[in-house]
Amino acid sequence: MAKPVHSMIRVRDEARSRDFYARAFGLEASDRFDFDDFTLIYLRHPSSPFELELTINKDHSAPTDLGDGYGHLAVVVDDLAAEHARFGRENLQAGDLKELKHEGKTLAHFFFATDPDGYKIEVIGKGGRFG
Repeated sequence: MAKPVHSMIRVRDEARSRDFYARAFGLEASDRFDFDDFTLIYLRHPSSPFELELTINKDHSAPTDLGDGYGHLAVVVDDLAAEHARFGRENLQAGDLKELKHEGKTLAHFFFATDPDGYKIEVIGKGGRFG
């Protein structure tokens, strides 16, 4: 049986990324490993063992090409409207509130946040499929 443990993204600025993920989602560093060519930082929320791995390639100064694939992380929050408003107050980049329906039933209410490197994070309100 496989157990998901982390997802990895490449970032350019450790301090900027750690600040974003701490303020936006309450993720804090659980481990940090510095190598000659790269650094790995593992972020985690106290409510979950799943981690976000930040990889910083030391010889890479240009932005990472995110390509045209549509991949993203997703988090669930208790009060979507309150989180959306908080993102605005914190000057964290957040898109419009949206609703996803299938055959007349609401699957999710959500918005997308964007981190400093351009990655999208789906912020989903508790309810629907994510109740």
